[in-house]
Amino acid sequence: MSAIVVMGTQWGDEGKGKIVDYLAEQADVVARYQGGNNAGHTVVVAGKEFKLHLLPSGILYKGKTCVVGNGVVIDPAVMIKEIKGMQEKGFETVGLKISNRAHVIMPYHRLLDEVEEEYRGDHKIGTTKRGIGPCYMDKNSRCGIRMVDLMDAEEFAEKLKRNLDAKNHLFKAVYGVEGFDYETVKNEYLGYAEELRSYVVDTSATLNQALKQGKKVLFEGAQATMLDLDHGTYPYVTSSNPIAGGVGVGAGIGPTKINNVVGVVKAYTTRVGEGPFPTELFDEMGDHIREAGHEYGTTTGRPRRCGWLDACVVRYAVDLSGIDYMAITRLDILDAVKTLKICVAYKYKGEIINEFPASLKTLAAVEPVYEEFTGWETDTTGVRLYEDLPLNARLYLERLSEVAGTKLGIVSVGPGRDQTIILADMFK
Repeated sequence: MSAIVVMGTQWGDEGKGKIVDYLAEQADVVARYQGGNNAGHTVVVAGKEFKLHLLPSGILYKGKTCVVGNGVVIDPAVMIKEIKGMQEKGFETVGLKISNRAHVIMPYHRLLDEVEEEYRGDHKIGTTKRGIGPCYMDKNSRCGIRMVDLMDAEEFAEKLKRNLDAKNHLFKAVYGVEGFDYETVKNEYLGYAEELRSYVVDTSATLNQALKQGKKVLFEGAQATMLDLDHGTYPYVTSSNPIAGGVGVGAGIGPTKINNVVGVVKAYTTRVGEGPFPTELFDEMGDHIREAGHEYGTTTGRPRRCGWLDACVVRYAVDLSGIDYMAITRLDILDAVKTLKICVAYKYKGEIINEFPASLKTLAAVEPVYEEFTGWETDTTGVRLYEDLPLNARLYLERLSEVAGTKLGIVSVGPGRDQTIILADMFK
């Protein structure tokens, strides 16, 4: 039995898709354990770019079992579109398994996401308006519709009627917008049910059986540590738990079955949406990183906020998830930078603070303590061995490892599968 988790250490967009895709070659099963189609993974294979929102990255390999776990919220239309898109590109989807316990995103979730975000005004969260948060709200309010309900026409019709009555009243009375027609929604979603029926199973049983058989299982997180509902920069977070602790709940396996946790770290820091960002750059360097790294959202196309690498954030992620190895991505984007900085500590009211602030007011007021590094100003995209990286690049990475308190496992120097430097065997 060998199970590893790949999760993000920053605010998402770290390049998890590439790392999962690389490790998926060795895995028998690849499982997604949380989030929805508000996340996007971009994977480059043989020069072709694939954008995945719900499907696990293992779908790009033949013969893999790909699991969408119970912790994921599913927009059936998006799932069907992705399945058909992969089939049209010649990829098999027969190994796809969708949890019968996963919750379903309904049209009223998307509308609620939109009107609530508008209602917040200057206090908006910056959601993708895909209905993710409202779907998780219904899940926690115990009025959600699960895939198992969608597969039962009678059960689905009853729950939909009850929910639409409540939601339509809310839309009209509070937000002054029209709701949805019951028959239209029912027929649309029962059509989705037939298209997805063959994929819907008890994925917890699938995963536990695979582990008992000694297979290699790779768990794939969406979003990242700083967007975690409990431990991120709340309320500017997602509605699930991307940290490694979310795997047991979102996939239905015991925590003792995980062997290694891999934290993906972008070689600089980015985030999308609102909220404090201590190392954010508002100058030409921030613009340079954004353009060199094509830092625009996979799902929304929104420009990402860019800044220096924040090792305090990475250290926090290491502690929360028990990260064994870091996978560094996008090192090559810094190839032309003459002088780099790493934030190694925060200073608040003149004092160094050792804990990551829960208060956003405090986080917005911290002063980053930087260490400067001379850049390598050398093209790294062709490097395949760690010792062949420029000395200054290695010094930069090794200082991050020291401050974060965990080991280097992978260094990525480009989007291609072959542009990957391996320092440790994750499946052991």
